Amino acid sequence: MSKVQLLLDVIVNLRSLADSIEAVANAITENEHPAHESQETVETENPAKTTVTLEQVRAVLAEKSHDGFTAEIRSLLQKHGADKLSLIDPSKYESLMKDAEALGNG
Repeated sequence: MSKVQLLLDVIVNLRSLADSIEAVANAITENEHPAHESQETVETENPAKTTVTLEQVRAVLAEKSHDGFTAEIRSLLQKHGADKLSLIDPSKYESLMKDAEALGNG
């Protein structure tokens, strides 16, 4: 393997690690602070809608990234309309999480 390819692999792994660290930090932050009032209002006003949260999706993506599916996760994010999880429309969280959970199971 060439040095350039090794460096590219290191970059991909560092990005994956950064995504995982961000997911853990956000999960810890959300656990320390109560949910925002606006989120609670939306969830109670639309009980029929999905209740999958950003934190739940982030946890699944972090786990799958840790398991070696970083490239696949990036593809799933793009499939659902963004390059970063924070830019994904909340209405797509459930679908994204289901797609991510299926990684490695098929």
